Amino acid sequence: MTIFRRTFIASALASALLAAPFAALAQDIKPRLIRFGYGLVENSNQGRAVKFFADHVEKASGGKMRVRAIGAAALGPDTQMQQALIGGAQEMMVGSTATLVGITKEMALWDTPFLFNNAREADAVLDGPVGQKVMDRLQAGGLVGLVYWENGFRNLTNSKRAVQKLEDLDGIKLRVMQNNVYLESFKTLGANAVPMPFSELFGALETKTVDGQENPYNTILSSKFFEVQKYLSITNHVYSPWIVTVSKKWWDQLSKDEQNVLMDAARASRDFERKDTREEAGRALAELRAKGMQINELPASESARMRSKLSAVNAGIAANVGQELWNETQAALAALRK
Repeated sequence: MTIFRRTFIASALASALLAAPFAALAQDIKPRLIRFGYGLVENSNQGRAVKFFADHVEKASGGKMRVRAIGAAALGPDTQMQQALIGGAQEMMVGSTATLVGITKEMALWDTPFLFNNAREADAVLDGPVGQKVMDRLQAGGLVGLVYWENGFRNLTNSKRAVQKLEDLDGIKLRVMQNNVYLESFKTLGANAVPMPFSELFGALETKTVDGQENPYNTILSSKFFEVQKYLSITNHVYSPWIVTVSKKWWDQLSKDEQNVLMDAARASRDFERKDTREEAGRALAELRAKGMQINELPASESARMRSKLSAVNAGIAANVGQELWNETQAALAALRK
């Protein structure tokens, strides 16, 4: 063997031995794990969108970031997950904007009864300057808002009677979210409004602790409320957004590249989720009818009566979120309706 060959082999062996610890170290580096909590079941529109987000993040990061989707309120109701995010004990969640009002008062804007006439208006305002302004206020409370998803227009179900006029709400024990606007709105309309976490709702309906609830068609179907509710009244009384939020403590530790991966995935998931939710809503209504729910549509004249009855509630929302923000929202809507 020549001196050159012996030197080459020795050099190669030395390089291999030197590289071995670094290769082992690279294998030991674990991907960044992101716990993403949500309230609905895995096969719901919410669950499908979280999976879409997770797949997007893993692919875009080359496997360096992985999302663990945890549904069915396994990490607790929205309010509990929000506190976990604020404290840095959980990374991400998607939930109702309504349960964020105690953290960011401007979120109450989206609880305004009959604020939007259709999904086009909702998209334009939520994705525009008004929606961004409201979302940005979350950071002072320890959260970072990424995007709004669609929960949808909310409708009433109950086990007592069809709601065909304003007076039909009298005395119905109606579960509402833990949110003052919802409480005040339904009390004003005559219902006995009962605040309750979503995770407790099915059992409460089953045991008749409450008579009814209000949610979009998709949630009524995926949560199997048709098993414990006879009447579905199409009221479209509130357009309800979900919001994808991140722990600010955790977000601030991420690199810009990591933040961009999450933001890009969030925007892609928003487009996927809205399309999926809207397609499912039509199918959900037909399926709820097929499963035996008695469905009626609230006449426009009764919607107008409800809207009029809630004028004081709307004035209170405007005062709470700030008249400037309220006026900006109304101006945006007026421009869309021209």
